Amino acid sequence: MLTTNTTRQQVSRVTNTIGRLVKEVFCFLLKDDENILIDGAQRLGINLHKEQIKKFSRYLELLVQWNQKINLTSLKTPREIIIKHFLDSISCIKIINKYIDTEEISVIDVGAGAGFPGIPIKIICPSVKLSLLEARNKKSMFLEKVTDEMNFQKVKILNGRAEIFGKGADHRERYDIAISRAVARLSVLSEYCLPLVRVGGLFVAQKGRSYKEETDKALKAVQLLGGELIGVENVRIPFINQERYLLVIKKIKGTPSKYPRKEGLPQKRPL
Repeated sequence: MLTTNTTRQQVSRVTNTIGRLVKEVFCFLLKDDENILIDGAQRLGINLHKEQIKKFSRYLELLVQWNQKINLTSLKTPREIIIKHFLDSISCIKIINKYIDTEEISVIDVGAGAGFPGIPIKIICPSVKLSLLEARNKKSMFLEKVTDEMNFQKVKILNGRAEIFGKGADHRERYDIAISRAVARLSVLSEYCLPLVRVGGLFVAQKGRSYKEETDKALKAVQLLGGELIGVENVRIPFINQERYLLVIKKIKGTPSKYPRKEGLPQKRPL
């Protein structure tokens, strides 16, 4: 008959073996998709080096692990995540570089969620001073974990609502770029983002094929908040037939002090 200690040792060995096997299988699957990440980034004008690939690998692993506990993404396979999250985020970089030098700029990702597009941008452009603004506590905890694991420098996690941060002196009109991949309509995103951007800076919104109708409806709000639409960039994400557009809005004057309005109002009563 086995002793309690012996049984515990056997269980521990089995658990460790299973853990190693799971890790090996996961790593194998990741390696199998690594070429998609490398090739896709190259098609977007980015040549990834080993350290960047390693960071994307760890980011993917954390995303899959945490997604079992909190809802970070509906995508389940490494291939889907690499294409629809990583490459989609990387696609912003070439466009942003067209309008502004990314060296040492300050960027705020509004409604960061699981970290897209902010974290991929940081992996590619490590000198960027990045703030990730996320209202939900659990997702903010995930972003903290990723930041710690990556040993990122010059990254802040801001847990709270854009309406609050847009009024605070520490963040109002302090950023070179505000970027958002959130699903809210452009008029709402503009009220969240433009108050955070310095005069002369940019607000970049990632949108789908319905961008034109959305943009036409939002132009008045954009102007009211101090912005001007200066570019609509069509972006092709490698390996998928999906239209993406980056709307580039320049901050040409200060945002009136009454904006953003109180929490919830931009969404309930869009400008």
